[in-house]
This record gives sequence, C-alpha cells and structure tokens, in this order.
Amino acid sequence: MNQPDATSLNRRLFLSRSAAALAASSVAGFPAISRGAENNKLLKVALVGCGGRGSGAAGQAMNADENVQLVALGDAFSDRLESAYNNLKTTEPEKVQIEDKNKFVGLDAIDKICAMKEVDVVLLASPPAFRPEHLQKCVEAGKHTFCEKPCATDAPGVKRFLEATAVAKQKGLGLLSGFCYRFANGEREFFKRVHAGEIGDVRAVYGAYMGGSPWAPKARKESWGDLEYQMRNWIYQTWLSGDHLVEQAIHSVDKMMWAFQDATPVRAWSVAGRQQRVEAEFGNVFDHFGVVYEFEGSRMGTLFCRQQQGVWADSSERIFGTKGTGQIVAFRSQSYKLLDGTAWKYTGEKSDMYQNEHNAFFASLRAGKPLNMGEQLAHSTMVGILGRMAGYTGQVVTWEEAVNSKEDLRPAGPLDLKMKLPAPTPAMPGRTKFV
Repeated sequence: MNQPDATSLNRRLFLSRSAAALAASSVAGFPAISRGAENNKLLKVALVGCGGRGSGAAGQAMNADENVQLVALGDAFSDRLESAYNNLKTTEPEKVQIEDKNKFVGLDAIDKICAMKEVDVVLLASPPAFRPEHLQKCVEAGKHTFCEKPCATDAPGVKRFLEATAVAKQKGLGLLSGFCYRFANGEREFFKRVHAGEIGDVRAVYGAYMGGSPWAPKARKESWGDLEYQMRNWIYQTWLSGDHLVEQAIHSVDKMMWAFQDATPVRAWSVAGRQQRVEAEFGNVFDHFGVVYEFEGSRMGTLFCRQQQGVWADSSERIFGTKGTGQIVAFRSQSYKLLDGTAWKYTGEKSDMYQNEHNAFFASLRAGKPLNMGEQLAHSTMVGILGRMAGYTGQVVTWEEAVNSKEDLRPAGPLDLKMKLPAPTPAMPGRTKFV
C-alpha cells in the first residue's frame, strides 16, 4: 500500500517538531503489545464516539480477532452510549464485557478511557474536530488507535495530528486509518495495475460523490445548550465536521491521491456554495463543491460532490492515462479500457472493506509490526481542507498557503455542553477571506 514519503510530507506540510518534546513524551506510555501478542493474549478495546460509524468499527474490531473484548465506551451523550451498548451487546454478547463503571459520559470520556491501563486499542469515532486531541491523549497513554477519517477539520488540527503520529511511530504504536477503500480488494487490484503502468501515465482524475444529506438535522430540545445542539448536528457545523467535502467526499479525495501515488497538489480552485440547504438548521456547511486540484507535471484532479435531495446521485472515479481510462463505481465495479481496445475488469473475491482493514490491523498488532497510516490520513485530509478553503473563499489557494493557514475553527477555551456558542455564519465566496 502506497504511503506519502515521510520526509517530504513532514517538510512540506508543517513546521518542524520539537525533538526534545518528542523525546520526553516517548519515555512512558509504550504499548503492552509492542513486540507482538500471542493469540491467547486477550486484546481489550475501547470505543470513543458511539454513533453509527463508531459502533460499526467496534463490531469490526471484535470480528477481526478471536481473542478481543470491548471493555469500555465513551461518548458525550448518555443516550448515544446506551444505544450503542445495547446494539453491540445484542450482536456480540460474549465479546462485549463492559461494566457500568466503564461507561463514560461527557467530554472527558477520552481521559477516563486512556487512564484504563488494561485497554490496548482505542477506536476514535467522535466528530473529527476532536480527533487530534483524542489521538494525542491515546498516544501519551500508549494506546494503539483506529482513527476514523478525516483526522482534523483545519490545518492546525492536522499539524497536531501529525505530531501525535510521529510520537506514535517512536513508541511503536499502531494507527489505523478510516480510509477503508485502501483495503477493498477490487480497488487494491485496480490501483496495483494503474501504478504498474497498465493505463499509461496518469494525467487526470475525475471523482464524484453526489448524494443526499446523510441525516436530517435534529430539532433542538429545550435542555440542550449551544454546544450540545451543535454536536448533535455535527455534520452541519464546519468546525466539527470540516464540511462534507472533508468529512464524506474525503473518500473520493483519497482515491484521487491514491491514483497520483499520494503526490502533493500545487494549488486548488473551486466553485462551491449553498443552493438547497439554506435554512439555519443546516448550520454553516455548503451543499455542493466543484474543486480542481493542479499537480506538478500539468496533471489535474477534479472532484464534484454535493448533498442535496431529489437530484442525480453518483459515486465514482475515472482515471485518465496515456494508454487508456480506468473507472471505479463505488461498491460495484473496477475496470479499465485501453485505446487499443484491451479491457480489464475485476472479477476476484469481494469482501467487506471495513472488516478487511480491522483484520489487517489486528493481525499487525499480533505480529508486533503495527500498521501506522497516520501520515497518509493526514495528507489526504489536508488535501480535502485545501479544496474547502478554495471553495469558501472563491480564490486560488496554494498548498503552501493552506498548510500554513492559521485558521483554527475550534472554539477558544475549554468546552462545556452548556456554554454559549453562537452559530457560525456560512462562508460566502468572494467575501470570506483566507486566514
């Protein structure tokens, strides 16, 4: 599996890290299974973020290894935690072994889980704004992690995530990315052939993630403070989700990066806005983006994504090479056709890519060679953020400008569910300034 060159990534993405700080942080908190774990060693897993994706990841983690138990849950809200617990306990009654004392509710749930010395692996599936902080705490505590995509919602957050990733590597900690297509059998065979030159040199990539809203905004309850209301509707808040280009269509961004072997774009420009979801209940996110990414060597990536009801849907990629064109249709097919008429289509085994990634991760922990996909996760996330910046401002934004952006979307100061937190204003291309 291709990963961005670490030296290049660290040089081009962000400021240098403090070697002294890294060395100090690596003294304690090494994983209990850093040198591998025999099959008879029980691996204990905790979940932070008990929504649908988190519950799915917990189920996949339990199915990935015969000797795994889910021993703790954490979420900001008790109803979400209990719903996840009941569903998981019904599905895996023997592997879900969670005492009431290990059900942690509140914004500090991550701290309480990290304090559990018996926990080996933490699944991080809270809204993306919390991912950098949560990863840092897990790494300090010596936990292996699954990090759902994206890894952050702004450039400072990606920088913090990369810093934690570097410490994780020093400690021999595993870090699994939520970019599940990298573990899909058909996509892996397809890109193996693309990278072997079967369609020639890749010159352009077109991606589409066109669909409706994942779920309707939740009506505000009288007991909810501003922060709770925004967190309950996190996909509609840019500071929490990154907007749907960064949160959902980031899969298409990542496949574009895969096609270009994780090269770094030079700059991006975009046409984006709010056409259909204009009511206040939809927060400050856009409902459509069209982004052009320019790469060195006159190569280009184009991505269209939207979340609107009653419109044509498409989730696919086309990769244009000098010998022919390849196409991926999500969950359906992977194929190419060359200019000379030669054609290929994947006909091999199909399996659950979500399960595949956890199978590979837990196998790597057992072998004492933990997967660490943090840099790749950060790189594709930052490419998505670059596109959003171009869309929000209506300007051409370079990679260097984007990674050096000072825009920190997270509210200042400590968070409290009852705090006053005015609803952010939607961006307006041409008026919103780059920060």
